[in-house]
Amino acid sequence: MRIGLLTEGGYPYAGGESGIWCERLVRGLDQHQFDLYALGGTSTPSALPPNARVAHAADPGGPDTATGARNLLERTAFGDHRAARRAYGRRDRRRFTEAFHQLALGLCAEDDTRAGEPRAEEGDGKGAACDAGVTGGRPRGESAFATGLYALAELARERGGLPGALRSDDAVRALESACRAPGARRGAAAAGLPDHLAFAEHLALALRPLSLDWYTDDALGAADLCHAAAGGTTAVPGLLAKRFFGTPLLVTEYGVQLRSHYLSAAGTDRSTPLRTLLAALHGGIAAEVYGQAALLTPGNAHARRWQERCGADRARIRTVHPGMAADRFAEVGEDEESGDPATLVWVGRVEPAKDLIALLHAFAEVRARQPDVRLRIVAVPVRDPGAAAYLAHCKGLAAQLFPDEAAGAHAVGENPVAFEELGGPEAPTLEDVYASGAVVVLSSVVEGFPAGLVEAMFCARATVSTDVGAVVEIIGGTGLVVPPRNPRALADACLALLREPERRYRLGAAARARALELFTVEQNLAAFRGIYLELLSHAPVRHRPGDGVPFAHPAEAHVPGSWAHKAVAAGTGAPDA
Repeated sequence: MRIGLLTEGGYPYAGGESGIWCERLVRGLDQHQFDLYALGGTSTPSALPPNARVAHAADPGGPDTATGARNLLERTAFGDHRAARRAYGRRDRRRFTEAFHQLALGLCAEDDTRAGEPRAEEGDGKGAACDAGVTGGRPRGESAFATGLYALAELARERGGLPGALRSDDAVRALESACRAPGARRGAAAAGLPDHLAFAEHLALALRPLSLDWYTDDALGAADLCHAAAGGTTAVPGLLAKRFFGTPLLVTEYGVQLRSHYLSAAGTDRSTPLRTLLAALHGGIAAEVYGQAALLTPGNAHARRWQERCGADRARIRTVHPGMAADRFAEVGEDEESGDPATLVWVGRVEPAKDLIALLHAFAEVRARQPDVRLRIVAVPVRDPGAAAYLAHCKGLAAQLFPDEAAGAHAVGENPVAFEELGGPEAPTLEDVYASGAVVVLSSVVEGFPAGLVEAMFCARATVSTDVGAVVEIIGGTGLVVPPRNPRALADACLALLREPERRYRLGAAARARALELFTVEQNLAAFRGIYLELLSHAPVRHRPGDGVPFAHPAEAHVPGSWAHKAVAAGTGAPDA
């Protein structure tokens, strides 16, 4: 089977959790051929297995840089950047205006499915006409956003020039008209010209996959299945492959793109109308992806609930937990004697969502009731410039809450809270970190799928976690779960496990057994192996040029004998009676 694997900013050009998962998928399902379609790649991909190749990489500069994004927008199937910037003729300009107007109506309207409908007055018959088949120039049941999106994609495929048109005066005027139309969202109606111009730039970036040269018979048209490694813009080429070629689309989301947009701090300085339009854009893309995908495979029930709230059909959702390598933690997990019984361990990215402030206040209460306990905070290196400021704030709070303590008058004082960095001399590997403590703590106020919790379970560690994201789904009954932003509850749970070693060992063993059953690479590969075959079995048969037609001749035609040759020669398709 030929799989078109759609990625963005990851495999095979970058690491991270998404890149690792793609690497394991491609290498584990080596009976399939993977064609990689990467948005935001670089010129030097990592080494690929024999069953994988980079079919197309959209932008060597990367979509997140201004130059790279501009280069990607200017690159089309119909020429270089001059083709992308050229003006449309009268007919194509009318096509663009009508398509963009439909898309803008869908973004601005409170009810996208009825956007652009004429308002039916009593007895005028217009409402009945709309219900008869086509609404506002689009097929029944299709949203205005989807109608405009596919019309723009067809225009870009046939004529090119879409990136420049999306930034044109025609686009801005159509957007302004949609914002002023009856039934528009209150936030969109308040948008001014600066908001329209800023949104046009964001829209051009979000719709960059429409201008790619991937939609040909020898590219995505040759794939038996499109598998998007994320939702949002990553899955848009899969939408178009289904539209143009009927290729089934599989979408795997371990982190919901729409949720990431809502939680992102990048747009805090944007105006309310602009944020309203951007939320509608990301929501519209998510709804169309979820509506057209043959199957959605969220990584946990938390992501599944997000998909259902965005309109995904429950019957087409199947939870597939991400596979993680368990072998590296086997030695620690099987050693019942490892771990200091008076040490708490926290591992993760240092950011406000992890709520280390609540953890430090909880630890202060733990120390007040059991003075010999220590806390190790092991930070995973990140590039976020705000992480250093938050880490410094946490260190300052720890210094105030826990002045350096010394055993005697001539001893050097030491703080019971240790801040370390993963990969440093104190914490060279994750295995060493988990082996050093008896209880692993997670204090987050926002989480998706906390991989660190699964790692702790592989190491047979008892855990105390806050009830956020997919925590309860992961832990089951093998750890203690408390409400977020509740330092006292967090402290009570930690003390309960520190003071009851038998319970701690029992929970740790159960946690390791649960993790080995649900969260290994093997179970993830087995799930996708079956899903690929299932989707292909339900897809219509497509014949490529040069392929033989199955069952063109009956099986009897291959049996030696003059009767068979006569039947085939006569073209009857069956032997003579």
